[in-house]
Amino acid sequence: MENRIVQLFKKKNRNVLSIYFTAGFPALNDTVQLLQLLQAAGVDMIEIGMPFSDPLADGPVIQHSSEEALKNGMTLKVLFEQLKDIRKTINIPLILMGYLNPVMQFGVDNFCKVAAEIGIDGVILPDLPMQEYLNEYKSVFEKNNLLNIFLITPQTTEKRIRFIDEHSNGFVYMVSSSSTTGNSSRVDAGKEAYFLRIKNMKLKNPTMIGFGISDKKSFINACEYANGAIIGSAFINALQEKGELKVRVNSFINKLLS
Repeated sequence: MENRIVQLFKKKNRNVLSIYFTAGFPALNDTVQLLQLLQAAGVDMIEIGMPFSDPLADGPVIQHSSEEALKNGMTLKVLFEQLKDIRKTINIPLILMGYLNPVMQFGVDNFCKVAAEIGIDGVILPDLPMQEYLNEYKSVFEKNNLLNIFLITPQTTEKRIRFIDEHSNGFVYMVSSSSTTGNSSRVDAGKEAYFLRIKNMKLKNPTMIGFGISDKKSFINACEYANGAIIGSAFINALQEKGELKVRVNSFINKLLS
């Protein structure tokens, strides 16, 4: 079967909305319900965060959600158990995002095998070096029809971006700035120049902008330069508000898509 991420971008190449949340947050057993609520609300793709004790690229909001999820008892083993029947109710692309350490502890081959059996479509591991992936893990990812998504930043050279594009499938993750997640949603002149530079490179892969996208205005603005955008910290903030989970999720997504 063709990978669902590839299928998504064939069907829809503008205003693609991806939402990130940390598995096991706010409560340990919220994962499946959150996936179902997000799909029902009209989200195109979901990134499920694998909590880790030392999340280098994450800002305070996602760090806090990661700490809470670990306290709640979330582990990769628990997450895989929660997701074992997920394809009975979820048909949109699912991506696991996190850090290499828990994956290595689980065993890369085993991780890829279990993820594929569950129906995961892609993986984002910001601290996995490209060359290491190509030399050691590419074959096991491809065997399991898992796409490994790579990040680029404003500092990434054109040569490097072309190399990443050449060895990628699915999409290229454009980090909007060199800072951590959850920072300013304002698109300043520097960001705009970076977005435009990437757009004009006409990469073979679609692009998704993440880090600092927080509301309808910043989502629409990002979509002028890329195929879509990823929202994480702002959604996690919404999950911490009072009220029923369904109401919080629907309210947040409706404001983005209305």
